[in-house]
Amino acid sequence: MIPEKVMQSFKEKDILVTGGTGLIGRQIVKSLCDAGAIVKIVSLDQITVDDRAEHITGDLTEFSFCKDVTKGIDYVFHLAGIKGSAKVSTTMPAAHFVPTLMFNTNVLEACRLNQVQKFVYTSSIGAYSSGEIFKEEDYSINSEPMDLAGWAKRMAELQIKAYLTQYGLDSYAIVRPCNVYGPGDNFDPENAMVIPTLMYRIYKKENPVIVWGDGSAIRDFVYSRDVAEGTILALYHGTKGEFVNLGCGGNGITIKELVEALHSFLDFDYEFDTSKPSGYPKRVMDITRAREWIGYDPGTPLAQGLKETWEWFIKNQQEYLKKKNYFTGDN
Repeated sequence: MIPEKVMQSFKEKDILVTGGTGLIGRQIVKSLCDAGAIVKIVSLDQITVDDRAEHITGDLTEFSFCKDVTKGIDYVFHLAGIKGSAKVSTTMPAAHFVPTLMFNTNVLEACRLNQVQKFVYTSSIGAYSSGEIFKEEDYSINSEPMDLAGWAKRMAELQIKAYLTQYGLDSYAIVRPCNVYGPGDNFDPENAMVIPTLMYRIYKKENPVIVWGDGSAIRDFVYSRDVAEGTILALYHGTKGEFVNLGCGGNGITIKELVEALHSFLDFDYEFDTSKPSGYPKRVMDITRAREWIGYDPGTPLAQGLKETWEWFIKNQQEYLKKKNYFTGDN
């Protein structure tokens, strides 16, 4: 829960949310509109998430557009990104890497030129090098990110660092979320992440649902509303020229626990295929810094978050068709 004084600070502020139609963005938009902010959303998705916000269709890879849309803006939440499965990110890396670099660079530079007061950038766990428990203090700028997409995310972090060094811009914050899920997730069966993929297969009555590996792999799944609150708090408090992790807290969740949580309210059979790889054994974020610096306190239990996500999916099964797809090969 965000303190009332924090939300009151957004009243009548002109705020731009890039990627405001995404699963984190739409939660931020709702909270800001509830607080009385004047909200603009920039997205290439053909989706309206809140009638109280102005929806602008525009391409953030165009620098002139970024300069225009950030004029007169007080605060910017930069959430625009490209979300896809490990498979498409590996087989079509340029479709992920190049646009991400372009709109991160453009939005940041446009905000600097237009003297935006506060800015928060949503990076990713992928900006870390591979490991089991991720702590901000253990991060080294000389380490290699997990993959090419992680490099793209890290480049924007370095741009913010360069602004701090050269221009003294200490009001640009950075958050690194882990595996985010929730209403508005990408349910495209061709490139969805693990939770929407499982839900899609359950809905399609796959029997049994085959889960790769033995279920022992541990991941950090965090509900989109919790991440949205953490991102708002990061913009309000700042991150001291550094970044903060936004995870669910605790020791992570095994894939087996995830499947069992879905099975607790959905009727389906499942089997683990131990002949297939389980993936990296463990990836969990330490959120001590976020708790101490910005008062981040994720509170959505896994089962509750999954139920809310499922209920949204049942009512919005075709929404992914209205989203910009960078992996179709025609971009």
